[in-house]
Amino acid sequence: MNTYYAHSLEGRPENEWQTLEDHLKGVAENARLFAGTFDAADWGYLAGLWHDLGKYSKEFQHRLGITEGNEAHVETKTGRVDHSTAGAQHAFNLLKDKGKILAYAIAGHHAGLPNGKANEVSDLFNRLKKIIPDHSCSPDRILKITKLSELPFVLDQKRLGFQLSFFIRMIFSCLVDADFLDTEAFLDNKKLSWRKGYPGLHELNSRLTIALNKLTDSAPNAVINKHRTEILKNCLSAAQFNQGIFSLTVPTGGGKTLSSLAFAMKHALKHNLERIIYVIPYTSIIEQNAAVFREILGKDAVLEHHSNFEPNEEDHRSRLASENWDAPLIVTTNVQFFESLYCCKSSRCRKIHNIAKSVVILDEAQMLPVSLLRPCMEVLRELSSAYRTTVVLCTATQPALSTSKNFKDGLDGVQEIIPDPAKFYDMFRRIHIKVLPLLSDDDLADRLTGYNQVLCILNTRKHARLIFERIRDQEEGCYHLSALMCPAHRTSRFKEIRSVLSKGLPCRVISTQLIEAGVDIDFPVVFRSAAGIDSIAQAAGRCNREGKLAEGGRVFVFLPETGLPPGHFRHTAEIAEAVLRHHDDPLSLKAVEEYFRNLYWVAGDRLDEHRIMNDLDEGKKNGDFPFRVVDKKFKIIKDGMEPIIIPWNDSADQIIQGLRYTEYPAKFARKAQRFTVHVPPRVLSSLEHVGSVERFHDQYCVLVNMDLYRDDLGLCPDDPAFHEIESLIT
Repeated sequence: MNTYYAHSLEGRPENEWQTLEDHLKGVAENARLFAGTFDAADWGYLAGLWHDLGKYSKEFQHRLGITEGNEAHVETKTGRVDHSTAGAQHAFNLLKDKGKILAYAIAGHHAGLPNGKANEVSDLFNRLKKIIPDHSCSPDRILKITKLSELPFVLDQKRLGFQLSFFIRMIFSCLVDADFLDTEAFLDNKKLSWRKGYPGLHELNSRLTIALNKLTDSAPNAVINKHRTEILKNCLSAAQFNQGIFSLTVPTGGGKTLSSLAFAMKHALKHNLERIIYVIPYTSIIEQNAAVFREILGKDAVLEHHSNFEPNEEDHRSRLASENWDAPLIVTTNVQFFESLYCCKSSRCRKIHNIAKSVVILDEAQMLPVSLLRPCMEVLRELSSAYRTTVVLCTATQPALSTSKNFKDGLDGVQEIIPDPAKFYDMFRRIHIKVLPLLSDDDLADRLTGYNQVLCILNTRKHARLIFERIRDQEEGCYHLSALMCPAHRTSRFKEIRSVLSKGLPCRVISTQLIEAGVDIDFPVVFRSAAGIDSIAQAAGRCNREGKLAEGGRVFVFLPETGLPPGHFRHTAEIAEAVLRHHDDPLSLKAVEEYFRNLYWVAGDRLDEHRIMNDLDEGKKNGDFPFRVVDKKFKIIKDGMEPIIIPWNDSADQIIQGLRYTEYPAKFARKAQRFTVHVPPRVLSSLEHVGSVERFHDQYCVLVNMDLYRDDLGLCPDDPAFHEIESLIT
């Protein structure tokens, strides 16, 4: 009888090859373990056991170089043999509707989740009818397992399509991760040891407790320290509650970052959960929070996973853990978190099963995109109700996401961690807000130059640049911030601004809204161009942040003479204006609630602009879910912007050289993200046309005319040939 193999490796002796049955059982056991966290162990086991049945075909074994005499060789045939359809067909033929759930995961474990029925040869409907190589020599002990439990959650007919499609994703994730790990352990056992070494939650909780005690003892402001301690105690007390969805409504300066982490630690230990996932809206602030966590918990404690982070070359553990989030504390972005949960690709879905049995903290929860709010809420609802996940909506301006008579699609049973949030808003009141009439650019510039230290936040890059140029030559200590600076440049500029502020030197910063969400920076005076109340509150969070000004900081909200840009800013500013007509304090909890009520509750279908939930609901009829269609629709950052790599410093130059000359540019491409600026396609085309940008390997675009990138403004095409660029980059 022949021995059937799963893999081959050039130069490896035949007796070190992995048998196919060993591989199937190894993947099955791993997938059983992963799916067991949400009570679906046997579902994971069968997905793993049948995922590579097609490798029993003569065609696949011949591709490996296996002949009748069991003579082992490396792969000798070019091209691929379809080995994933066989298991999908077997699952469906044997288990019908239940088997179709497994069939999606098995059919897609290499190429990604397929559409159910989309008139394409790769959809599951056609895969299940496809004529494939004979694999009937598969052992009966693998083929004839038919026991499969019922779904591990109660089906809700109103949400049936979403529930089933989400369960398919989770089984898919378990299978993909199990397959990767089993193959990795066989081909490169070193990686298995590299994945170990993160401290457990018990150890991290001990470190956090020690650090919080030190912070409490050393806080300079006794009154604020007292209030922060009370907030922390509320969080620790609430950690004993049953799992569910919580809100943590704490004003800026109340220490919500560490208090929410303390809640998560105690809560995870109470309920035997496996990890904490801290989700942050922007990469511009994620590094700051990750740095705080490392300072408190140790350099070995945090897995940072986002587009701008590249672990050190020697940090194999971080690289590997970012693939599947197998770490106790993860700091990531809204984009990475939510897009992975609606993605179809195996590489991005691999980690999502590890969201089960965890605490997920959504920092600045009000930053969830309105156009995708309903799909985001459905994910949170499902994780909480069926996957042992506790969700914390953590913000200084709690959005009205709870179910109410006016908001039927809201989240049920949201528990507020702080018994009396309004009390703390009064305690932490550090600013005075004044709404100004329309200001001309000249008036605005005059007001800004009247202050020694002032921050001005504007709605567009173009307006920020114009105001900066008006005051730059009049006064010293002027700075500009926008996304036309590459991330590494912005990080350097933030560090410089903080240093200048701490020394009491002149500091006038003109910025786009990138400075708002959570950036740890403190000005006595802030000007904010008219926007939504959530944006105004974020801007106010940069004013008198530490409460050091006895008279309080001052925040001025004004309407610019050019009006507001169409779209999001105009819409939210108009809602805010309506609220302010009958609320003296725009940041009172009642004003904030009314603002979000109008923003969310009245939005209706705009909360699912791309009708993603409708697509999934349609799939419940025949189990035909449009996974690839949904993947394309769910984008927090919309496609259409093009990256340009900026040779900003020596490190950037080395990365560009690596991209240019290596045959394997992937690792350099990741590193390049810290030196990348995104522009509209027409802008990139113009820059390429005049030779200011060079494209190589047909995909990497590098700025070669550094006269267009200035230290004060970032990418700044001043040449008259680029007159259209200023109108495009707004």
